[in-house]
Amino acid sequence: MEKENILVGIAYNAYDPVLIQTGERESEASVAEVAEAVFSAISEEGFTAVILPLWQSLTTLLRRVRELKVDVLVNLCEGFLGRPQLEANVAAVFEAFGIPFTGNPSKALALCQDKFKTKAILNSFGLPTAFGQLVTSLDQKVEVKFPAIVKPNHEDASQGIYQDAVVSDQESLTRRIHKIISDYHQPALVEEFIQGREFNVAVLETDKLEALPVSEIDFSAMPKDAPHICSYEAKWFEDHILFMTTPPICPAPIEDSLRKRLQEYALAAFQAMGCRDYARVDFRMAQDGRLFVLEVNPNPDASLDAGYCRALRAAGIEYGQFWTMMIENALRRKEEPWFSSDDVRSEYPFFWHRLIEKAFQKKGRKW
Repeated sequence: MEKENILVGIAYNAYDPVLIQTGERESEASVAEVAEAVFSAISEEGFTAVILPLWQSLTTLLRRVRELKVDVLVNLCEGFLGRPQLEANVAAVFEAFGIPFTGNPSKALALCQDKFKTKAILNSFGLPTAFGQLVTSLDQKVEVKFPAIVKPNHEDASQGIYQDAVVSDQESLTRRIHKIISDYHQPALVEEFIQGREFNVAVLETDKLEALPVSEIDFSAMPKDAPHICSYEAKWFEDHILFMTTPPICPAPIEDSLRKRLQEYALAAFQAMGCRDYARVDFRMAQDGRLFVLEVNPNPDASLDAGYCRALRAAGIEYGQFWTMMIENALRRKEEPWFSSDDVRSEYPFFWHRLIEKAFQKKGRKW
């Protein structure tokens, strides 16, 4: 692979404060910084790279990919039009247009975005999750043991998860469900709150599938009355007491038997959800030692100071090396028979592009 002859496009969802309805801007605004970090890292690796922000038009991004003759995309898109729920849609468009890209396929992104469906899939593969119920209206009867945790069913990056997400009585449960449904316009996921330790395991796929060193969130210094969760404040506000008192530790100081169990569960969850290239699996461990999969994150924060990169460093993998492996994965997929092996491969991506363009022109709309 002659790296200098490969043009890598780095696609990310550009931050637009007008489109962010919940006020949780920190997680959205950080993606541009990741794009810059990836650009620097793969440029140092010898690739030719270009940053491609996705604003309010997917067609504009696709046109840029075509005009520049981009060979492969690093897909950092975590949503579209300010909506994380459209993350999978962006990947699906890349797939439909035959553009090879790094990271997870649209199906895995869509499934993992739905926390309740994720639980059902994981359970069907014999992987343990906390008891949970999907609540779509305030009239719905909710049966859950207290304490419980209430969170949006279709968000990521801890959006919608604050200290009051953990509830201990019916009144606070009802109030929290109402807030999720009214503010986030989606069902609330109510789960039994697993009191105990929290771990996460980064999974990496190259020519083999491997679980990287285990990371643990250290809750020992948290304020006495604060529930032990990695809330939005703890994840994104660096000057917040909850951020400062929930440091991650990687590798986690745990026994080999626990480390092995966590890594085995992480690999099984990765495969159960149809993941590809990389993902992070989050866990809670109850006080009796039972493990529960919290969620599978198929598009984890890839910034240099985030958990996934921390696990890469613990495994001795450099940032540029990681992205080189992901680009190689995407390019290999481009050569697979199902991707198409004849002249159609060069024309198919833009066949649909031209049809859509003509449709827009007929309606007198700007393409």
